[in-house]
Amino acid sequence: MPKGLFARALLIIILPMVILQSVIAFVFMERHWNVVTQRLSAGVVSDIAALAEIYKTYPQDADQTQLRRIAQQRLGLVVDFLPISEMPPPRPKPFFSLVDQALSEELRKQIARPFWIDTVGKSSQVEIRVQLDNTVMRVFARRNAAYVSNSEIFLIWMVGTSVVLLGVAIAFLRNQIKPILKLADAAESFGKGRDVPNFRPRGAREVRRAANAFIEMKARVERTMEQRTAMLAGVSHDLRTILTRFKLELALLDDSPEIDAMKKDVDEMARMLEAYLAFARGDLGEVAAPTDMAGFLDELKDDAERNGHRTTVVFHGAPVVTVRPAAFKRCLGNLVSNAARYANAIAITGHRDHRYLTVTVDDDGPGIPADQREEVFKPFLRLDDARNQDEGGTGLGLAIARDIARSHGGDITLADSPLGGLRAIVKVPV
Repeated sequence: MPKGLFARALLIIILPMVILQSVIAFVFMERHWNVVTQRLSAGVVSDIAALAEIYKTYPQDADQTQLRRIAQQRLGLVVDFLPISEMPPPRPKPFFSLVDQALSEELRKQIARPFWIDTVGKSSQVEIRVQLDNTVMRVFARRNAAYVSNSEIFLIWMVGTSVVLLGVAIAFLRNQIKPILKLADAAESFGKGRDVPNFRPRGAREVRRAANAFIEMKARVERTMEQRTAMLAGVSHDLRTILTRFKLELALLDDSPEIDAMKKDVDEMARMLEAYLAFARGDLGEVAAPTDMAGFLDELKDDAERNGHRTTVVFHGAPVVTVRPAAFKRCLGNLVSNAARYANAIAITGHRDHRYLTVTVDDDGPGIPADQREEVFKPFLRLDDARNQDEGGTGLGLAIARDIARSHGGDITLADSPLGGLRAIVKVPV
């Protein structure tokens, strides 16, 4: 079965039409064409049988002028008489010829004498030879006198109307499918975190209802995001104000080991606060834009090398991809920094095809056990023996990275790396 809605709907229209036309054609051929051809052939053979009977019963002049005249003027047949001889060899039978079958059957039933027919040689006439006692009567009859000659017109009309109806159906269906495709494109763009410009409900009532439901859902989601962002901005401002006071008060105190420890705690609280807010906010206010992904990867390489890690970058395909630049850079940066924390060598590979952008980050670190690779994506979770132990961190690096990837319509998975450590795979649709 076809996968697309347009092809399936077209198939729903075409199949009943083909079945209906086939049934009509079969009934016409069987009940009309066959029957009428049989009766016309029976009439022609009856005329030939009557001529043969007249020839035997009422002898006339030697050249049978009167019989020829009656046959031609009254019956529409051309008759002549040949010397007695064997019948010509049978000609090849046509693959499908109702007139050949009908004439042969009627000649056997009505005349019951040796005969020979040719329905192929002359396109407009049928030649029939019947062996009598002392001669061979040859008869030329018009093909249309023994055959329904206008059946092709019916078939032409049937095929022609089917083609016209099919064209109308294709045009109508294409017009009805367009609003559904636009709705699907809008939903896909919104799922990737992109704008949906100039989208309006169109099409049938059910399609408009679905489009209006999507617009309302989109508005509710955006309103929720705005409210959450506003709330987080307020919380961030209040907490930062308190942390700033702490820093100011600590700066006014004399230096001592206790004061230094408190300053470190305040700085750590500031970093944790920024991480929590970044995870909750998810960079939702950023607008997607075409971005040079190859340049992104080179920047990540330079950052890793500055921290003393051997790093390689390879990119295949067209480098420009539409993403939210800051968010996606944060996603990849978290993966690279996670690899740099536990490994010495890092390999970054990017590949873009017509459907997906795939970025892999390989390292030679200790890796993560296979049964714990999903657990490390949970917020605030830090496994004792895993790499997201995140010394001094919050356990949010991988969670933020996956949240950003999923907001682009993709995901992040973990696997074994060819370098011996962990492989992080980011795959987002383009």
